[in-house]
This record gives sequence, structure tokens and C-alpha cells, in this order.
Amino acid sequence: MNCIIVDDQESARLVVRQLCTGIEDLDIIEEFSSAIEAIKFLNQQTVDVIFLDIHMPGFSGFDFVQTIKNTARIVLITSDKELAIEAYEYESISDYLVKPITQERFNKSMAKVKNTLQRTPYLHANLTLEQQQGNDLYINIDRRLTKLKFDDILFIKAKGDYIDVKTHKEMYCVHSTLKKIKDKLPDNIFLQTHRSYIINFTKIIDIEDNSVLIEKNVIPISRSNRPELIRRLNLL
Repeated sequence: MNCIIVDDQESARLVVRQLCTGIEDLDIIEEFSSAIEAIKFLNQQTVDVIFLDIHMPGFSGFDFVQTIKNTARIVLITSDKELAIEAYEYESISDYLVKPITQERFNKSMAKVKNTLQRTPYLHANLTLEQQQGNDLYINIDRRLTKLKFDDILFIKAKGDYIDVKTHKEMYCVHSTLKKIKDKLPDNIFLQTHRSYIINFTKIIDIEDNSVLIEKNVIPISRSNRPELIRRLNLL
């Protein structure tokens, strides 16, 4: 699981960082002292878990929860015991941890988060490029081949040794590289807009400066890839 920590106090982030080391498959990819900076990050990146302080200057944890469109599970961390009832009104909040937090309590929280994530439509798969035919791409999920129509794919994002393939309904985590799948995608539909992204440019809703909007997802455009995107668009 990938996670970020959002807390304006360095000492509090350090505590969470140390607790995270006790979870084998939990990776911290970024830390933020500002909720606004974290929101900007999440507009372009996908994470599994957000550790979030409630009381931050100028922008509370609840403001943050209401603002983000990310599907991450949120674990609130606070010294305030009085807001737990309000916290559980938000579907995206998985747990409410009151400081000081023991490793045992933290481990239970992460087990709960994992269980929730396993029930969400985020499927881990293997790419079977040999099965590509016509307008389809096949991926291997638990030894079963699942067909993805090219038209259903919104975008593909590189993530280490994996790629996320986002469709209208699901997100598939595939063990592959962006270059490998790019070679199998039709050029008349797909375009690499950034070193970490390939988009189905027929799904673009809006373009603004260095990003495109596909459904509710903001995808970055690098300066070097922008001319090719503009060239392909049917501009008036």
C-alpha cells in the first residue's frame, strides 16, 4: 500500500513515519505539512492511504476530506477525542486514531484499511500482451483472462514496476511497464502526455495549461508532449 502523511507538525509526522515502519507492505511516498500542497499532489497522484491530522492551521482535516476526489482510505490522527462521531459520517474515513498511538493499535487500523481496500474495485492483474486482438486487451486476474476494450480505458499510469489501468468502472494494477503497454495500444486513440501517463485522448473533457481532465481525473501534460496532443485535436 502507498500512503502519504499530512500533518503540520514535524514531530507528529515522525511518529507516524515510525509506526509505518512496523507494517511490511506500507510505503510512504510523500509527506506534507500543508493540506493545500497535499491536495495538489493528490490531483495528479493516486495513493491507497492518507494519514491526516484534523487540526491544521487554515484548513482542517474535515475540510481536506470534503475537498479531495481521491479514492484513498483516510486515517485521522488527532489528540481530540470529541470528533470521532463526526469523523465516521464520512465514507472515506477508515479509522480515528487518538494520540498517543501504540504500534498495536496502529497495526489493527492497517488491517482494517487493507480489508476495506480488498473489497474496492482496485484489481491486481498481470498483462497478457499476446492476447491482444483488434479493439481489445486481455489481462490476467487470478489465472482468468479479462478483456478490456480500448474504448473503456481512460488512462494508464506508471507506478514503479506496475501500471494502473483506469477504466470507467475499475482500476487495475498490472505488473508491467508503461513502455510495454504503449507498444500494444493503437496510436489513433492513445497518447503519452507525461513520462508517467498514457491517456485515451478521445475521453478528454477539458485542457488547461499543463493538464487534461478525463472524467474527474486531472492528468499532467509535459512540455515536450503538449505539441503532439494539440496537433491531434480537432481544433476550430
